[in-house]
Parts: sequence; structure tokens; C-alpha cells
Amino acid sequence: MSILVAVLLNCGLLALIGPWLSRQYRHPVLGRLLLPLLGLKVVACLIACWLLSDDADYFQRWSLSLTTQLWEAPGAWLRTLFGDAFEYRGQRLVFHGYSNTFFIIKLLSVLNMATLGSLWANGLYLSLFGFMGGWELTKTLNRLFPLAPVGAPVVAFLLWPTVVYWTAGLTKECLLVGSGTWLLALVLGWLYNAEKPRPGQVLGAVLLAVLHFKMRYFFAVLLFAALSGLAVVRVAQHLSGTRRRWVAVLLFAAVLVLGGWAGSEVSPVFRLNKFTSQLIRTYSDLREGSGRRPHIEYDDLAPTVPSLLRNAPKAVVSAVVRPWPWEDSTPLYVAAGLENVLLIFVLLVAGVATLRGKWGQLPFALILALGFYCLVLAALLGLSTPNLGTLNRYRAVMLPYLILLALQNEYAARWLRRIGL
Repeated sequence: MSILVAVLLNCGLLALIGPWLSRQYRHPVLGRLLLPLLGLKVVACLIACWLLSDDADYFQRWSLSLTTQLWEAPGAWLRTLFGDAFEYRGQRLVFHGYSNTFFIIKLLSVLNMATLGSLWANGLYLSLFGFMGGWELTKTLNRLFPLAPVGAPVVAFLLWPTVVYWTAGLTKECLLVGSGTWLLALVLGWLYNAEKPRPGQVLGAVLLAVLHFKMRYFFAVLLFAALSGLAVVRVAQHLSGTRRRWVAVLLFAAVLVLGGWAGSEVSPVFRLNKFTSQLIRTYSDLREGSGRRPHIEYDDLAPTVPSLLRNAPKAVVSAVVRPWPWEDSTPLYVAAGLENVLLIFVLLVAGVATLRGKWGQLPFALILALGFYCLVLAALLGLSTPNLGTLNRYRAVMLPYLILLALQNEYAARWLRRIGL
């Protein structure tokens, strides 16, 4: 019975994925890149599954237990699905409140029905989802802004080493980046191409937004805030016809302030004192677990706004450029450090280009929205995640947007064209 269900589910999935791949392969600009980039993602998935992390092993083991419950006691599984605890055959797993770890375990328990519990197949499906989101955003940016370098999103979302690696295998980042990029692609199509949203697209956007929120809610809140600000600016531009940058900045800031106030009134989760306390608690827990490994150290970090603002610049810089190659001899740290050297070079070139007025072709409102997302998320990651190994994985969600912006300038565009992008 399980084999028959697996065959049917895989046939259904392939019936969706196959035509999608066929359409992308025929894309006039990006089609030639599909197979090499997809092959790179598959290789990254195999490496990630071979070098299985403790988190991924945890997801896989418990998902198999939930799948057993799904087959043998579907009613009990439904209670598990909508609850915060799993109890079956003497096994017990309890989470106090919402947990994105439990959420991904529940998702994998369903996927196991198609993969028969294969770690490699699970990793491949999650990796493919992450790849599809990045590809859809790359394709959308090329369609909406043909004067912008097509190679910028290709490098940012589909080629940059740590982004490719951390969005492969059994990681939350596969679902987080895949859902975020795909959602952004849909919204940009509506805002910049005057596309009338189709019912299927609206439903897809809602599901992607829910998935993004479930995986990491404060990442999602920042993305939703950026998209809301962008939407208001675009509506104002359409109604008034003005493209003045100071107007866009004021409108964007007003949306953020009003949204923050409304959120705090709706739920205590979004109140400032709750947020700052949780941030410091997370920092303290991860700081204790860092031991003597490289980490970010703050002298006077406290759950107050002045303290957070005072330490925010160090947090942003640390989130973007650390670890350095010499901070640790572990191969992954050295590789991450060398990548950061390249990232610093890319950012310096972008800075020089900006000073010379050769920034690029993306609309200012979109740069404003993505710049806000990168800056605030880098600050929050740096303040809450002192462990550089964990930070390197978490920032894979923010990093592609930063690289996308940094590669828009004329110098980067010229270099990308020279290498065939």
C-alpha cells in the first residue's frame, strides 16, 4: 500500500515539476543556464545530505515517527498536526508554543509518504523548491527590468556558494528562501507590470506567505513590511505620477511606523519589550553554546532600544563580513572567510560605483525596500546570533538580496557579461 501511494504521489509531483522545467529550459535568456544551475543544486544537496547536520538528522528521525503515526493512526496524526506535542508508541516530543522545528517535521512526515522516508529524496525535493523560488525571482527581474544585469540575480540566488549550500538538503532555509523569493516574484509582477492577479496566483501567494511566516516569523515580518511599504509607494506613484525619492522614503517610513504600531496593538508578540527581551535571551543562549569558537562579543548589550541601536552597527558589519579566513582553521570557517573577502570586494566596488553615479537600473523604491530588509535583518541576526557558524547559515536568507543590490552597478554588470552572465 505504501509503495502504491508513493508512486501516485511522485507521479503527481513530477506532473507539476516536469512541465515547469520544460518551460524554463525554453526561456530565451535563462534557458541555457537551467541544467548547469540545477546540477549545481543537486550536487550541493548530495553534499549536505552526506555531511548531515544534527538539525537535519533530528528533522528526519522524528518525521519518520510521525509518518508511522500517519499510516497507523491518522486521527492521532491530525491531532499532532494541529497541536504542539507528539505521543505515539512510547515516543514523546513536546514543544511549548509554536516551533518551526516541529512545523518542518510535520511537513516531512507528509513528504515521507512520497519518498518512503528516504533522506536523499526528501533533501532533493526541498532543494528543488528552494531552487524554483530563486529561479522564478531571477526570471521575473529579467522580465520586469531588462536593462538591469541578468547575471546579478543568477549569482545572488543560484550561484553564491553559501546560499547554494545552505538552501540544499534538509534545511529550513530551503523552504524559507524558496517561499520568500517566489512570493517576491509574484508581488513584483503585480506592482511593476500591472498584472491582474489570477486566483491561482493569489492562492499561491497566500500559501507562500504562510509557509514563510511559519518557518521564521521575524524574517517574514520584515519581508512583509518591505513589500507593504513598496506597494504603498507604487500606488502613490501611479496615482500622483511623481517619482521623487524623498516622497518614496517618507511613505515607506510611514508604512513601517504605522505597521509597527498596529502590530503591537494586535498581538503582544510584536511589542517592543517582548521583542528585545527575546532577542537578548537568544543571544545569551547561543553565546553560552559558542564556547571558545569564534563569536560576536558585545560589552553592554541589554534589552533596551538605546543599547540595541548602539550595538547595531557592529552587528550589521559582523553579520555581513565575518568570519574572517584566519579566525578558525576549520575548513567550513576558512571557506566562509574566503567568501567574505570576495563579498567585501563586491561591496566596495558597489560603493565606488554609487559615488560615481553608476549604481544601476533597478527602481529606487525596490532598492529602498530590499535595502531596508537587508539592513534590519543583518542587524537582528548580528544581535541575536553570536555564533559565527550559525550566523553563516541564518544569513543565507538575507545575503542573496544584498548581493543582488551590490551587483547592479555598471562595473559589476560589465564583469558579469564577460563571464557569460
